Amino acid sequence: MPANAMSSPAPAVHYLSRCTVKPPPLPPKRCHLTPWDLAMFSLHYIQKGLLFANLPPSLSTDQIIDRLKSSLSTTLLHFYPLTGRFVTEEAHDENQKVIGIFWWIDCNGEGAEFIHAIADKVTVSDVLSPSDDVPSFIQSFFPLDGAINHDGHTQPLLAVQLTELADGIFIGCSFNHAVGDGTSYWNFFNAWAQIARTKGVAPLSRPPVHDRWFIDGYDTAPIKLPFTHPHDFIERFSPPPFREKIFHFSARSIAQLKARANQECGTNSVSSFQALTAVVWRSITRTRNLPADQKTSCRLAAENRSRLNPPLSPAYFGNSVYPIAATTTVGELLNHGLGWAAWLLNRTVADHNDSTIRGRLMAWMARPMVYRQSGFDRFSVLMGSSPRFDMYGCDFGWGKAVAARSGSASKFDGKVTSYPGWEGGGSMDLEICLVPKSMSMLETDDEFRSAVCPPLEMEVLLHGTSWYS
Repeated sequence: MPANAMSSPAPAVHYLSRCTVKPPPLPPKRCHLTPWDLAMFSLHYIQKGLLFANLPPSLSTDQIIDRLKSSLSTTLLHFYPLTGRFVTEEAHDENQKVIGIFWWIDCNGEGAEFIHAIADKVTVSDVLSPSDDVPSFIQSFFPLDGAINHDGHTQPLLAVQLTELADGIFIGCSFNHAVGDGTSYWNFFNAWAQIARTKGVAPLSRPPVHDRWFIDGYDTAPIKLPFTHPHDFIERFSPPPFREKIFHFSARSIAQLKARANQECGTNSVSSFQALTAVVWRSITRTRNLPADQKTSCRLAAENRSRLNPPLSPAYFGNSVYPIAATTTVGELLNHGLGWAAWLLNRTVADHNDSTIRGRLMAWMARPMVYRQSGFDRFSVLMGSSPRFDMYGCDFGWGKAVAARSGSASKFDGKVTSYPGWEGGGSMDLEICLVPKSMSMLETDDEFRSAVCPPLEMEVLLHGTSWYS
C-alpha cells in the first residue's frame, strides 16, 4: 500500500516500452564522490516531473518520444555521470580483513532508462485535482519507485518515464540523489529541454561544472567509509499512511506575510520564504497538540554553493546542500508571533556560512555517516526543494508545463516540498505531507487559512492567463 494511502485508488498505467538511452561514445571516466554525495546513499532518488497539456495537434506521441530520446542522448554527453553506475571497492588490513569501503561512479556510458507508459483514463484535470489531496496514481508516473541511492550500483542513475494521458503527457524523472541535489537536477532538466527545443543547435545556457569540490587539505582521492557491509548503513524506510496536499500562495499573500514578519521583529531582513515557512511551522506544530516543553525544529535544505568563500559555480554538478535547523520549544513557538519564528529562521540561515560549512565537512571527515530517513524528528517540519528552481522554464518546444509534481520518494509526516507558483512573480506552492488528523486540523487552522489562496483555475493553467497580481 502506498504511504499516502488516503488518496483514491490508482487508475491503470500500462507500460508500453522501455529502452536504454546512451550518449555518444566517451572515454571512460572515474568520478569520485564528496562527503555531500556519500551522505546521501541511504536516501531515495529525487523524483520530480512536469505535466504538459495543449500539445500541438500536429505533434504525434511517436514524434515527441523520438525527440525526447535523441535530445536525452545529447544531454547525457554533458551530464555524463548520469550514464554510469556506482562501484564499491573494499579496503583491507594486512590480514585481508575488510576495514572500510570506497564508492565512486564508473562513468562508463551504460546509459539511462527511458520508459513509455499510457494512462488513458487519466486527464490533466485528474492530475491537478486542485481542491483535493494529491492523487496516489501520480506515484506510478515515476520509475524506480522505492529505490535508494545505493541501488545505483545495479540500477540506472537516471530513469525517465513519459506517461500519455487522455489529454496531455507527464514527464517524470528519477535522479540518483548521491549524484546531485535539486540544483543539479533542475539544471539537467532545463538543459535537456533546451537541447530538445533547439535541436542541440544553441550552446547550453548553463553547462554543468563537473570538478568535484573538496575541502582544503584533502585531495580528490576516494574517501574511505567505516563500513564493512551495506547492512551497516542501508535503510528502506516506510512511513505510516499520510495525506498529501498542495496549497497555493499568491505573490500578494506572501508579500503581506513578509511585511508583517519584518514589522513584528523590527527588521527588513526576513525573506518571503522565511515568513511563509514560519507560518507553516507554527501551523503544523499547532495541529499536533504537543506539550509546551516539547522541542520542535524547522529544518531547511540550505544551498552551500553561494555561501562558500570563494563560492562554487551555480552550475556545479553534484551535491552541495545541508539540512539546517531552527529549534525551540512548542510553547515558545506558539506563544510568540509570526515575526519571532521568522527571525529565528532568519538567524539560522544567516549562521550557515563558509566557516560553518567547512566545520561540518571537517566533522564528517573525522566521523563519516550516512543520513537515515527514520532519524527525522517526528515533532518537526522539513522544508525541501526550493521555489527558486526554474521548473517552469523547462520548455521542450511545446510550451510551458501546467504543473510540477513529485513521486513518493522522501515523503513522511512533516515533509513540505516547495515549488515556484505557476504564475511566477514570487508566488509559491507547497506540497505538505501530514498524518490524516493533522492535515484535517491544518485545513481549518486560522493562521494557515488566512495565508492560503484559491488554486489557479483550470482555464488559467491551460490558456496561460493569470488573474493573480
